[in-house]
Amino acid sequence: MDIVFGTYPSWSLLAVRVFLGIIFFAHGAQKMFGWFGGHGLKGTIGYFQQALRIPPALTVLAALTECLGGLAMLVGFLSRPAALGLIIVMLVAIAKVHRPHGFFLNWSLQPGKGHGFEMNLALIGMALAVLIGGAGAISIDRAIFALGW
Repeated sequence: MDIVFGTYPSWSLLAVRVFLGIIFFAHGAQKMFGWFGGHGLKGTIGYFQQALRIPPALTVLAALTECLGGLAMLVGFLSRPAALGLIIVMLVAIAKVHRPHGFFLNWSLQPGKGHGFEMNLALIGMALAVLIGGAGAISIDRAIFALGW
């Protein structure tokens, strides 16, 4: 169980994990519930199916991974498995959406040009830090590990 719950008592990992959790929960809630200006699950499934050719079941899995993975990061529970899931979601996003637009974000919001994959790489790097180091100083994972489970 060390590989799942073991963690370094790092304040840096705590910060990375919490901010990663905020970002992914917000994006997952857009996809799942239509919160924060999102289209909800029905709209997300329609877009993923039509524009990206991603089947509905995988769309639901991606939305759940972002939403529940974000919550897992926020509270520090099963942080390593959540980090792995979020990395996979970002790799698919790079392959299906962002790679054709190059590396950089479209900061000038040039019409017809999407965002590159630099933000995805930053999020992958953050998730990789949690995958390697664990949830950090204050987390449910750390409490479970301390109990010897």
